[in-house]
Amino acid sequence: MPNGPLIVQSDKSLLLEVDHEQATEARRAIAPFAELERAPEHIHTYRLTPLGLWNARAAGLDAETVVNVLINYSRYPVPHSILVDVAETMSRYGRLQLTTHPTYGLVLTTTDKAVLAEVLKSKRTKGLVGERIDDSSVIVHRSERGNLKQALIKLGWPAEDLAGYVDGEKHPIAISPVDKAKDKPWTMRPYQMGAVENFWHGGSGVVVLPCGAGKTIVGAAAMAKSSTTTLILVTNSVSARQWRDELIRRTTLTEDEIGEYSGTRKEIRPVTIATYQVLTTRRKGEYTHLELLDARDWGLIIYDEVHLLPAPIFRMTADMQARRRLGLTATLVREDGREDEVFSLIGPKRFDAPWKDIEAQGYIAPADCQEVRLTLSDADRMTYAIAEPEDKYRLAACAPGKVRVVLDLVKKHEGEPTLVIGQYLDQLDELAKALGAEVITGQTPVKERQRLYEAFRTGEVTKLVVSKVANFSIDLPEASVAIQVSGSFGSRQEEAQRLGRVMRPKQDGRTAHFYTVVTRDTVDQEFAAHRQRFLAEQGYAYSIIDAEDVSA
Repeated sequence: MPNGPLIVQSDKSLLLEVDHEQATEARRAIAPFAELERAPEHIHTYRLTPLGLWNARAAGLDAETVVNVLINYSRYPVPHSILVDVAETMSRYGRLQLTTHPTYGLVLTTTDKAVLAEVLKSKRTKGLVGERIDDSSVIVHRSERGNLKQALIKLGWPAEDLAGYVDGEKHPIAISPVDKAKDKPWTMRPYQMGAVENFWHGGSGVVVLPCGAGKTIVGAAAMAKSSTTTLILVTNSVSARQWRDELIRRTTLTEDEIGEYSGTRKEIRPVTIATYQVLTTRRKGEYTHLELLDARDWGLIIYDEVHLLPAPIFRMTADMQARRRLGLTATLVREDGREDEVFSLIGPKRFDAPWKDIEAQGYIAPADCQEVRLTLSDADRMTYAIAEPEDKYRLAACAPGKVRVVLDLVKKHEGEPTLVIGQYLDQLDELAKALGAEVITGQTPVKERQRLYEAFRTGEVTKLVVSKVANFSIDLPEASVAIQVSGSFGSRQEEAQRLGRVMRPKQDGRTAHFYTVVTRDTVDQEFAAHRQRFLAEQGYAYSIIDAEDVSA
């Protein structure tokens, strides 16, 4: 790869290099429109993509601001042609707009007639639009609002959706001035209020906040702002019950007003919390629970952990564009590259608070991140060397020496609430046996999971071994140590979620510790480097220690 200020990639992205000395300051300036690609010792490299620039534009950032950031922080002089390309990419957002016309209904309009002509000629838009009104506008079939936005972003012309929303069925909801669980007054944090205002002003979109920063409260406040019936989509039943408890605790809603629609319950109430799993369940090729989407005149739909949306939910959401939609997540990263689907169907990023800023305000715990590198024995190295490519990660991730490292780390933090997190069930069973700890996997019944989580919260147990079922939406505020032994290959969002398990502020203000145990000179180490990219972008540096030094 040649040296240069901004390197154009085949996927239309750009790489920006920043000197390490400017890393902290640059991160704050660059984060709204680019993501960290890699962060070696001396040079930080950021990736700029059209989607990142369009998100920035939707958030109100202009091209001049972005260009000035590139000029100020690039290691090299930035060619004028690159700056022009960045400005022109940003200008693509909003040249097409979806609006509501008093006579024709939903209409696609443009400030650039050639752009409209171009997209209407494409096969992607065929069948999604109706008659031309004039050179600058065309009727859009209301049922195709979402599909058209998907098509337009694929064509490189993302539409700004100004068509508005149905009001939905009214239902009174307000934030309670008293925390009902503690019987004490409470107030929302400034960034939570900012997130709600940005979302509401934008109409629909995504709020990005660290784990433990109160995304549920942002959702509750958006519900209060809307004061309509609300459908909340969550990852699992445990998360559904946590949402219910938090809404009862923080709002005027009562238990009778909140329904759970999951594998075990089918309640439809003014506020209904449904799992992604039940909505995407098919029988004889049919999605049998889709009637839930039309069961009420929903005024707001909330997508918890929006970065996890399964494909069927994307398709369902394409048909629900007249409803306000709020996505909540700790990171918008999707390893399948479908961030543009979130952008077009849920909405642009409306609010994104840097993790380190919220940590500095004392709302999440400071975290110490360490990568513990383990060397394979000669026999295991040979087994790994001759293994088939598809077997290499599991061999490295489940290296026998990791059990000893985990035991040493747990001993080092004896008595502290500790989570051991992994991907492979046989590895987790082995670790649980070695630690004398309980294990929670997808096979653990919901009631048993809740019992173990509650025992962990109260201090009855101080160690839990958990699979990826604990990655999301699990509230374990006193967890202060997380030890990761294996994961979903190079998943950045999983790394962020797992660190998030220990980032809720501790009553005594202590630092959280996050360890990732990695097998040296294997794909395990390569995946670890990729997994850490998002957290490095947020300002978390991993120190590297040798496994032999843990027990020293």
